[in-house]
Amino acid sequence: MLFKDQVDFVRQHIKKNKLRVFMTVLAATMGCAFLIVLASIGFGIQDTMRKEILEDQAITEVEVYQNEGESLDIPKIKGIEHVHAIVQRTRMDALAFSQIEDRSIETNMLLTNFEEEKKSNLKLSEGKMPTKENEIVVGYQFAQNLLNDAERKEMEQSQGTEETTKPKGGYKDSLIGKTITMAIKSYDAEEAFPEKWNFTIVGVTEKPAKDWIVDTNVLLDESWKDKLKEMYVANAEEATIESDLFYTQTKIYTSSLEHVKSVTEELKKMGYSVYSVSEQLEQLDVFFMAFKIGLIFVGTIAVLISSIGIFNTMTMAVTERTREIGVMKAIGASPKLIQRLFLMESAWIGIIGTILAVIISYAVSFLANWILPMVVGAALGEDKFQDLSIKFSLIPWQLVVIASVISIGVAMVSGWRPARKATKIDVIQALRQEL
Repeated sequence: MLFKDQVDFVRQHIKKNKLRVFMTVLAATMGCAFLIVLASIGFGIQDTMRKEILEDQAITEVEVYQNEGESLDIPKIKGIEHVHAIVQRTRMDALAFSQIEDRSIETNMLLTNFEEEKKSNLKLSEGKMPTKENEIVVGYQFAQNLLNDAERKEMEQSQGTEETTKPKGGYKDSLIGKTITMAIKSYDAEEAFPEKWNFTIVGVTEKPAKDWIVDTNVLLDESWKDKLKEMYVANAEEATIESDLFYTQTKIYTSSLEHVKSVTEELKKMGYSVYSVSEQLEQLDVFFMAFKIGLIFVGTIAVLISSIGIFNTMTMAVTERTREIGVMKAIGASPKLIQRLFLMESAWIGIIGTILAVIISYAVSFLANWILPMVVGAALGEDKFQDLSIKFSLIPWQLVVIASVISIGVAMVSGWRPARKATKIDVIQALRQEL
């Protein structure tokens, strides 16, 4: 029998039992669609969390923590292959009191090496990197928080209301090229120390990845460390020891993302405690791998349930066509051919059901990502929730392949037993059966 004739044989039976075959295909479709949609939740949440992590910090960044009582061996760390930059930002245990015209701001001060910052690809929203000792870079919200007395008083009066989330007023013009006067103020003091310095703002950092992050820091050259310490000790009532006055945070930047893991392992061998995005992503991937396998397992149960319908349909097909099978055997049809015909029919049910399931799954995924943010936002009373880049469902091609293999495979297995039964039908008894 030619392949075309085999296809016609299967098609004719399907036409005779349209309703029964339709219900069987529907069951296969719903089972496969449930599997895909359920597993897509895991893929969607994982994709959202990965994007959140990668947006929150540099992907080539490795944080290094020195052991208590020890200092980092910077020359040795620089000797590690693929280390591109080492940025050490030193925070002083005091506030920087900055003034420009009639406006002022109290903020944190970070001492750094701008050459290393440039290598680490520190992004600026405007301006350039400092090249002189008296040039500085300020945070993105620095100008927004430069307030005069009237604006500060209005802000204090609105404490406890929603209006305090963002300060009103602020410096409206560009800060690039402006000169500010800076003094140091202890956390527990009301007045700043008398020494003042003039700095020129040459750069403004890029807007933070998260809206809730407020960057008002002042970045100045690390050469100011000794001057600031000398001034602080001269003015403070009780001089703070150096280890308490300054705290240094070290971040290493690799030449590319694929080298983060190797650099991290080398730093661990040197005895340092480290943290990197790659480690967090690996832990996240392991967790979601188990989570997605669990979802696929649950979804597979629905596919197995639908296989009961396929088994019943194929069993009925064998029973109804007993005489037809007997005739085929009488004219020389081999058992393999008869088995192939019934397996083709069960495979057809699985393939059509899988195709429909994939189409339905993508439609459900699209609607879920479109409607659910609005529903959740309305329920929580947050008007801007729907604007967040949250994916409740994501269907990668790998999931489609896995679900298709499971669905079609289960359909084939469900039809195998009835197909084997068809090959064992006795020819004489089959021909005696009435039409």
